[in-house]
Amino acid sequence: MTTLFPPDIIDYAMRVIAACRSQDLTLATAESCTGGLVAGALTEIPGSSAVFGLGLVTYAYDAKTDLLGVSEEVLAMQGAVNETVARQMAEGALERSGAKVAIAVTGIAGPDGGSAEKPVGLVHFGCARRGFETLHLREVFPGDRTGIRLASVRTALELVLRRIA
Repeated sequence: MTTLFPPDIIDYAMRVIAACRSQDLTLATAESCTGGLVAGALTEIPGSSAVFGLGLVTYAYDAKTDLLGVSEEVLAMQGAVNETVARQMAEGALERSGAKVAIAVTGIAGPDGGSAEKPVGLVHFGCARRGFETLHLREVFPGDRTGIRLASVRTALELVLRRIA
């Protein structure tokens, strides 16, 4: 199969789709720094439409608040790259999509935008599932913008597998 993604990401996406199918789960994504790459990886898999219904790219603060219900106060005080926003993005995607599982990604892919407190490569993930506690993961990935974004896709798919296992 010809694909836009490296083989390991395709493998993770196939595993996510298979696991969702076997458990009758539907999936949504809410992405910022990955710009839709998680949804893209999932939709590379033939038959993914059986479980994947919605992907939102909420790059701007207004998109996060309007589409996902992320707190304007949190964004104003803490910015978009933190645990609270990742959790709220995942929970908002879950609520608004009707899906049973949602994965969210927010981070700083660079090359600009980093600081001592929030360096380039810092990414927060939230994974919500109906009836379960929302998972959070914080990572700092090395590399350039593309490498950080691909590492984020990998990690997002791994977190979904962990949440539905």
